[in-house]
Amino acid sequence: MLYFGRWKLLTIFLVVLAGILYTVPNLVPEEERYTINEIDGSREARGIWRWIPSRTINLGLDLQGGSHIVFAVDMDEVRTAQLEGLAADARQTLRNEQLLPRSVTVIGDEVVVLMIREEQRQQAFDQLQTLNGPVTTEFGGPSLAQMYDMRLDADDPSAIRISVTTEQFTAIKNRTLSQAITVIRRRIDGLGTADPTIARAGEDRVLVQVPGAEDPQEIIDLVGTQAALSFHMVDSTINPGPNGQARTPPGRTILPMANTQPVQYLAVETRQLLTGENLTNSNVTTHPSYSGPVVGFRFDTQGALVFGDVTSNNRGRQFAIVLDGEIISAPRINEPILGGSGVIGGGYTYETASQLVILLNAGALPASLTPVEERTVSPSLGHDQIESGKLAIIIGFALVIVFMVAAYGVFGIFSVMALLVNVVLILGGLSGLGMTLTLPGIAGIILTIGMAVDANVLIFERIREEGQNGRTPANAIQAGYERALAAILDANVTTFIAAAVLYLLGAGPVRGFAVTLGVGIITSVFTAFVFSRLLAVLWLRGFKPKQLPI
Repeated sequence: MLYFGRWKLLTIFLVVLAGILYTVPNLVPEEERYTINEIDGSREARGIWRWIPSRTINLGLDLQGGSHIVFAVDMDEVRTAQLEGLAADARQTLRNEQLLPRSVTVIGDEVVVLMIREEQRQQAFDQLQTLNGPVTTEFGGPSLAQMYDMRLDADDPSAIRISVTTEQFTAIKNRTLSQAITVIRRRIDGLGTADPTIARAGEDRVLVQVPGAEDPQEIIDLVGTQAALSFHMVDSTINPGPNGQARTPPGRTILPMANTQPVQYLAVETRQLLTGENLTNSNVTTHPSYSGPVVGFRFDTQGALVFGDVTSNNRGRQFAIVLDGEIISAPRINEPILGGSGVIGGGYTYETASQLVILLNAGALPASLTPVEERTVSPSLGHDQIESGKLAIIIGFALVIVFMVAAYGVFGIFSVMALLVNVVLILGGLSGLGMTLTLPGIAGIILTIGMAVDANVLIFERIREEGQNGRTPANAIQAGYERALAAILDANVTTFIAAAVLYLLGAGPVRGFAVTLGVGIITSVFTAFVFSRLLAVLWLRGFKPKQLPI
């Protein structure tokens, strides 16, 4: 227990050195560590920072300032889309069996099927049962509940009523929220923002916190845009009229063209040839046909084949690129495009083209989002909280130093040195792992200091007790560390489990507290049991005391 081999000494040295190297960047201004590109904001390490760690601790919203926004997901839209899809499936199922209904319509929260011939209702009902099935759980398995409630109308002998069960709608709602969070995260990550918080809040809301974002409207514009991209053929035989109110035959839709004054309209085929799901990548580029930046895109294999067929069979016709119900481009097909790629032009600036690229690469939202709460945390307020947190750590540390030195003498000094290393390792761990420090995280650091002191108190009290029982200093130190280890590990393992649960189930500041607490538990065990023991052994070998000054 008191013997430290070379490999142990080397390991301790490397751990402490790594903590120092990862902590130092937090003390050096960013402009001295990076060369910043003024055009696109990208950073490149400079000088010695190319070879040593240069990352710093990310500051949370409460310390750095930024935007806090809560979005409501339009679940009525989700329900309507589910019912309309069910109605379309019902029509197709009956058509395949040559059972022609008078109508299949969505009325309220039901799909109502009216048969022309009443005697075919039971046969149609049996066929529609093939659309039903067990609800898929969050884990991907089937549940006992069914997706749809299907029944024969007792008052109308030609009617079949289908409704979505509560269990199915709950599953759809959960999937919609998960998809929305995924898309939002992709969009926010496209801004290069450090560690945003994006989490579910309640039954139908999503919390978005973006540290450093001073304009919440920019986040709302980026996140709230649906970004539903589709490709349609233009029907030039239909005159949409000056206000786009002309009557159209089935299968045709009139859409406005973006960035036109006065607004111009085109009639397009309702059927989607391709959608944004067929895109594999998009980027800002240039093209000889346009004066400014354009958005280049590339289809997947299936999309490339369809795009090639469409452009081969429709030379001379226009096709419309539609984004969220607006035609953003309507180029004419001059020749087949077989490479599976193209460009979208239309007076973009670098900023607007970059934003469109972020939206396309992130994918479309599964439902509309509406901001219901927004606020901005001032950077000055965050600065004040950081200064208050520093003051709290300094005061707490000073009180610990006074107590430990007064109570344990030279061993108290060992404890203080171990605490200093502990704080360095915590800061280095947060920097190296790219974690975010929040105000509760600072509280976690202070709590960790107290826990580390608690471990030292257990060890030193055991050493004092062994010394009073007549053991030699060497034996007392060895017995003290050995017999205190079990209690220290029990206390820290249970606390670490609590921190892990907080991290998994919490969000935002709660996670910040859990992160610093978890990292601090690991470092405090190392410093209290390994580093302080090394200091005690070095002191014991150097001074060879006859009795313990404790």
